[in-house]
Amino acid sequence: MVTISHVVQDILNKQVFLQEAINHNIVSFNKLAENIKPEIEKELGKRVKHNAIVMALRRYAERLETKKEKVSLNYFGEILLKTDICYIVIEESETSIRTIQRLYDEIDFKHGGIFNIMQGNYEISIITNQKYKNKFLDLLSEENILKVVDDLVVISLTYSKDFSSTPGILYNVSRFIAWENINIYNILNTPKELAFIISKKDAMSCYNALERMVKPVKNLQNTG
Repeated sequence: MVTISHVVQDILNKQVFLQEAINHNIVSFNKLAENIKPEIEKELGKRVKHNAIVMALRRYAERLETKKEKVSLNYFGEILLKTDICYIVIEESETSIRTIQRLYDEIDFKHGGIFNIMQGNYEISIITNQKYKNKFLDLLSEENILKVVDDLVVISLTYSKDFSSTPGILYNVSRFIAWENINIYNILNTPKELAFIISKKDAMSCYNALERMVKPVKNLQNTG
C-alpha cells in the first residue's frame, strides 16, 4: 500500500538539492509540505492532511541525518591544486588516436606536464597544461575540434587508503561542489585520487567546500 511517507520519499529522492537543504537545516517543513501537497494528493488520489505531510518530512529528515552520520570522508589525505589547465574535446575518428599519440611526445612530465585522455564512443577529451594549447591545436588541425575551454584548474583529493570500491564516494564529494553552484567540466578518478576539472574562478569556492568536507586537510599544494 502506497502511503504519504512513500510518496514524500519518492519526491525528495528525485531532488538532490532539496535533500541538501534539509541536511543544512534551512528548509521549512510547513512550507515544503504546502508545496508538495498537490503532487502527493494526485499520486494518492485523495486529500491528505497537512500535518501528515509535515510528519513524513520530519521522518525523512531523521533518516537523512542518520545516513549522513554514517558517511565517513576521513580517508582523504590532502587537497591538491593544479592551475593553468586547458580542456580540448575532439570528435573520435579513424585518425584521432594516432594524432593523440603525437601529442604525448610534447609533454614535459618532469616539470609538471599534464596529459589526461578520456575516450568515449563519439568524443575524446584531452586535459593538459595551458602552455601546450596552441601546439596541440596545430597537431589536431586535421581533426574535428568540438570544444576548447581555457582558464581551468584541476582540484583533487588523494586517498589516504584505497576506497575505490566504497559506494557513494563520488556522490558524497560532488554534491558538496554542486551545492556551491560550481560547474564540473570533467572528473578523473584513480585508485588513489579523485580530481575535478573546474573553472579557475571557482577554484577557491571549490577548495573551501572540500575543506569543510574533509577534516583535517593536511595541505593545499599549488603545482601550477
